[in-house]
Amino acid sequence: VQLQASGGGLVQAGGSLRLSCAKSGRTFSIYAMGWFRQAPGKDREFVATINWNGGSTTHYANSAKGRFTISRDNAKNTVYLQMNSLKPEDTAVYYCAASRSVLSGSLYNYDYWGQGTQVTVSS
Repeated sequence: VQLQASGGGLVQAGGSLRLSCAKSGRTFSIYAMGWFRQAPGKDREFVATINWNGGSTTHYANSAKGRFTISRDNAKNTVYLQMNSLKPEDTAVYYCAASRSVLSGSLYNYDYWGQGTQVTVSS
């Protein structure tokens, strides 16, 4: 499975961005997709996750609730992260990831990772 993240950029505080993650390869083996982020000098942290098949089930980090929305388009093999009301503390490299087995907020449950896309929020 290959994951390609895109959509990052520079935005002012209060602005919005939509990240995309396109997956290819053995996509039938995927159970869930997630977004994580890593700020300079900090550990990678969970942002949001969604199951890949059936009715959508989502989970969010507390920092993302009410501002970020994860969604998927199965026909396009793509998962999105709509980020609104962005804050300077949202600045990080955002990674998409895929799990073969579980809907989880733990990065250790993800088997495949994309290359990351930089999001910078200016104050």
